[in-house]
This record gives sequence, structure tokens and C-alpha cells, in this order.
Amino acid sequence: MRLRRLEGLRPGAIEADYLNLVMYDLAGGMRSVSLPRGYVSEEIFSDGVGFDASNYGFAKVHQSDMVAIPDCHAAWLEDREGLSVLHVICDVVSTEREPFDQYPRSVAKRTLEHLRSTGVADQARMLVELEYYVFDSVEYSTGLDHSYYSVSSREGLGEGFCRDQRFGPLKGYHKLPPEDRFFDFRNETVRIMEEAGIPVKYHHHEVGASQLEIELDFADLVSAADNVCLAKWMISSVADQMGLKVTFMPKPLYRMPGNGMHVHQYLERGGRSIFPGDGACGLSREGLAYVAGLLEHSLTGSLLAFTNPSTNSYRRLVPGYEAPISATFAKGSRSAAVRIPGYLKPHQVRVEYRTGDCSANVHYMLSAMVLAGLDGILRNADPVSQGFDSPEAKEDKVFPLSLLAVLKGLEEDHRWLTPAFPEKLLELWIRRKREEAEYVYNAPTPQEYELYF
Repeated sequence: MRLRRLEGLRPGAIEADYLNLVMYDLAGGMRSVSLPRGYVSEEIFSDGVGFDASNYGFAKVHQSDMVAIPDCHAAWLEDREGLSVLHVICDVVSTEREPFDQYPRSVAKRTLEHLRSTGVADQARMLVELEYYVFDSVEYSTGLDHSYYSVSSREGLGEGFCRDQRFGPLKGYHKLPPEDRFFDFRNETVRIMEEAGIPVKYHHHEVGASQLEIELDFADLVSAADNVCLAKWMISSVADQMGLKVTFMPKPLYRMPGNGMHVHQYLERGGRSIFPGDGACGLSREGLAYVAGLLEHSLTGSLLAFTNPSTNSYRRLVPGYEAPISATFAKGSRSAAVRIPGYLKPHQVRVEYRTGDCSANVHYMLSAMVLAGLDGILRNADPVSQGFDSPEAKEDKVFPLSLLAVLKGLEEDHRWLTPAFPEKLLELWIRRKREEAEYVYNAPTPQEYELYF
């Protein structure tokens, strides 16, 4: 797999065999439609291509016909099986040429418009950490009469691989080859990301056997979200070529570390961060208020409805692991929901939200975090006076820890989202996620058979 980012794509100068228009669905997954070279014209880039948005999970408004408009600033050329494919991420508009307000990129762009309209800042910068497990084989099945999953890995998981185990199941952090069996796999994915113009800070083996991490570098809100989607696609594609299976699900294994999606972030005004200051943890008044907004709306559950929007999210958010479950912030603490990295120089101070995971639609997730923090700034909220700086989790500061609970929180606390999230999208999100919750919570598990049969 080889991808090269194209800067300043000129529609009339395309020589690829196929034009692949990439869109996002409601869950945050990537979809596409491919056009052979003979059908591609400059009008495609101005007029776009029509599609049925209801098949992407979005709500029908008056009609589900939408139009995908290629973004010439988000284009990549791939050499694939002897053919060249030009991938272009699209924005989506209605047939009346208005931006489709439920579309993930539309939400992210409206978030930035609202941020700028307040005068607080003109850009949000985000750095996303991707944690995931990789297995040699995976089997799972559910039905009226059965339910099971089984995985195996050359790092000691599953039958046939146990003798090859080179370290304990929780001893993998920063291991080197040959104990780290997936070093070459990560190198290959990072090579592809860098060729594609996705900035990577570093990669390493994580705590769990077969658990890996790639940390991307800072980008603006829309680019950061696009980069995460592309990175997940690249990781999965390389894994498939190598005969491996990858999962970003928050908690794929019992009593093993979960996969988070930590997000480092700060707001810029005039090219400078507004977060450094002389307040708690080296934060400015705006930085502290931003933290307060994140934690307040996490405590109601409304932010978690977008940062942790799966039933599996709450298998990870349990006591005893690094995943934070209460409204706390601290410098250098990985048990706090908001961590202020302790190794930075004063002018580099930023905040890291550690609760979220990769089951999120990343465009919605990053947008919701910025809107939550901005709401805190506009209200001049103080996280210290609210007791969020306590090093110990207090009972009244614990987040709602089920999908149904956070969806109820979103119903009751969503006014802060409405500058970018239309009511129709919020209603749809709650309905779809409740359907997922009911599907999972109504099914008996093998553990329940073990305990109660």
C-alpha cells in the first residue's frame, strides 16, 4: 500500500485510473464511490455526485438525496494492484447546495465557525492517540442459541500460541523486538501515514499483549479528525495484507487493558495558544475554564455520549484500570480524566482528555470536546472551586457509566452542543445508540451462564 498526498489538486490535471470519492457515515466509518477515468470531468469537482444519505445512517429530512463535493485540499494518490486511485475526501451538501448539517465534517466546520464568532479563539489544535489490538485470528458469533468469541496472537494469546509467549499479558509497555512481534507492522503503517502527509509523533507497544499505539501529531480540528479516519483505514489495510486482524474496540479482552483514544488539545488565537498561564497546573483562566467545561459535561454524561458512544466503552471505564471514571484534572496524572502533561515547558501547556475511545465518530467527538470547553470559557467556569482538582475520585464526581445513562444525560444537557449539532442529529444519535444498548443489554453473556445457569 502506497499513498501520496497531493497538495493543491487541480481537477483538470487528473491522470489516475479511478477517482474514489470518500464520505463518512453516521458512525464515523468511511464509505466511497469510485469513478473510472473516462467519466471524470471538472464538473464532478464543482457539481459533485449524488447518493442516498439514509443508507449512511443519517436521518431523512425532506428527502435523503445528498451530493458529495470533493475537497481538493484532501486528496491522496494510491498505487494499487498496478492501477492508480485518487482518493478525495468529500463534503456533503443538499440538492439545494446547502451544507448537510448532520454530516460529520459539517459539524466540525460549524464548531470552528462558532468558536471564531465568540472571539475566544480562531482554531482548535488536536493530537490524537490511537490504541488498538492486533490478532493472528479472530472468531465470533451470536445467535438465539449461542454466543462466543475467540482470539489468538503470536504474543501468547489463544491456543497454539501460548508456548510462544515472551512476556506477561500486562508487561508489554515499550517492549522491543523480538518480544514485540508487531514492530515491523507498525513501521509499515507509519511509513504509509507519513507518505500520505499524516503527521506521526511516535509509535510503540502498549501495556497489553498484542496491544499497540500510534500517536499522531497536532493538526487543526477538521484535519485531525480526517487523519484519524485515514489512519484507522491504513492500519486495517496493512493488517489485512499481512494476514492480521485489528480492532479499535474499547475493551476486546477480559481483564486486559482497554483501548482509549486520548486527545491532547488547545485553542489558538492569532497563532498562539490561549492555555498557558499562572493558574493551577500552569493554565490560564481560559485554559482552566475549558477544563471545567470538559468535566462538567462529562459528569452529566452528555459529552460521554459522543466520546464513549458504545456499550463496550463502559467495559473499559471501570475502577482499577488507567481509564478515568471521574471528573478530575491534574498535572502528570494518568488517572485523571483531564491530564496536563508534566514534561512540557510553560508556553507549551495543553490539556489531554483521557476518557474517550475509538468507538466514537471522531468528527463528532472532537467537535463536542471543543464546544464543551468553549462553554466553560464563556461561563468563566472554575474547575478548582468545583472540586475537580481533588487527587482522589469522590462519589459525587463519578461519571455515568453506562450507555443508557449518558444518553439520558445528553437528552437533559445538550444546549451547549446546538451551535454545531442540529436537533435532528441529536435525536437520531440518541435513538440509534439506544437501539444498540437494548440489543446488547437484552442478551445473556457466557459469564452469566457461568454464574447463574
